[in-house]
Amino acid sequence: MGDTSSTGGTNIEGESPQVEPTVETDEATITDDAELERTLGLSGGLAIGIGTMIGAGIFVFPGLAAGEAGPAAAASFAVGALVALLVALPTSELATAMPKSGGGYYYISRGLGTLAGTVVGLSLWFGLVFATAFYLVGFGYYAVDTLAELGVAVGDGLVIPLALLFGAGFTVLNVTGTENAAKLQNGIVALLLSILVVFLGYGGLDAVGLVGESTAPEQFAPFGTLPILTTAALVFTSYLGFAQVATVAGEMKDPGRNLPLAMVGSVVIVGVLYVVTVFVATSAFGSEQLSEFGETAMVEVGRHYLGAAGAFAIVFGGLLATMSSANASVLSTSRAIYAVSKDALLPRRASHINLRYGTPHVALGMAGGPILLLVATGRVELLAEVASFLHLVMYGLICVALLAVRRDEPEWYDPDFRVPGYPAVPILGALASFALIGFMQRTSQFIGIGIMIVTAGWHAYYARDVTLKGVL
Repeated sequence: MGDTSSTGGTNIEGESPQVEPTVETDEATITDDAELERTLGLSGGLAIGIGTMIGAGIFVFPGLAAGEAGPAAAASFAVGALVALLVALPTSELATAMPKSGGGYYYISRGLGTLAGTVVGLSLWFGLVFATAFYLVGFGYYAVDTLAELGVAVGDGLVIPLALLFGAGFTVLNVTGTENAAKLQNGIVALLLSILVVFLGYGGLDAVGLVGESTAPEQFAPFGTLPILTTAALVFTSYLGFAQVATVAGEMKDPGRNLPLAMVGSVVIVGVLYVVTVFVATSAFGSEQLSEFGETAMVEVGRHYLGAAGAFAIVFGGLLATMSSANASVLSTSRAIYAVSKDALLPRRASHINLRYGTPHVALGMAGGPILLLVATGRVELLAEVASFLHLVMYGLICVALLAVRRDEPEWYDPDFRVPGYPAVPILGALASFALIGFMQRTSQFIGIGIMIVTAGWHAYYARDVTLKGVL
């Protein structure tokens, strides 16, 4: 079991029978005192947040969500955005006080102790793994549809192989450097937003009858109000990106300014896009027909408004969106593993940094392997909900951690940003996060609870004697 203690600093020092601080220079790796380079600016933070969230929310969920809630799926996305904002504000305060890689894990471990930190840190690892697998499966569907629009019919049998291939590719890309991955992310998001602004602009004008032919409006909530909340629980995976910005806090320039702007800004921008997208989609087709189109319903929406050019724009945009979500999630998953390992809650080897590229290559391998295993299942909705479950637990505990840290006000706590409306905002954020879990499918809840029990068992076996450092 880990047995470490010290005061001050950001890492754990000392020795453990199973965890020894070592430095390795063969293969250009180093541990312990190595830190990740601060290469990400505001645009990079927004690109990670927007790029992660925009994929599932706009290109995979509209058909699934419309089948569950009808046009009221737009309200489901609005509920998700509200919960995300209630959490983004407390997360922003903690992030400016503790701009370290690991995000929610780091804040909870320092605010609530090693047990909560271990459960959340390892659950964040698994939650991001489930989310990344979900994005990659969506990518596979859009890759197949893109080929179909180009006249190459390959069938759905190629969805999983393509998802596996690109999942491995994104892992390798992130090993070669955060800056490389960020450049790809910035380019993808810029192109994607350009496509969406044009498409949603025209579709919105058509939906309100200013261009094209007017259509009879569908009842807003044909299945009642409860499906709005159950659908919000399903689609909440769409809002995981803002917290992923915090997982790379240790690599951001001027984190006191850029972290809050990136987190809150990405939620607002993407939340508006989601609501408009569902409005445009349900104006083109009834919710029942959208549901029949499934994961690539937006392709048919594009075809409805702009013909073959619209369909191709959407399949290409969907390809970019799911690609950016997967790429950003691979990056964030590895940083969660890196942060837990730096604190000796996992073996220290997981926090080794490759000196050639300045990336945590072992952590990236520990992220990529499980992701590929889950991709092979192809279970889109289950992957999404388990990811949401584990993240909602973390979000609720982040809000609780803020309350605990504010109560104690340790000497090192000096955030550049403070939550407006404290303590109401973190209290509401915690309650909303935990409440949304109650509207998920039982299978997703059981899997999520099972993962948390396993992580608590790992703490009892390996990490119960670890003493975390304070924050400098």
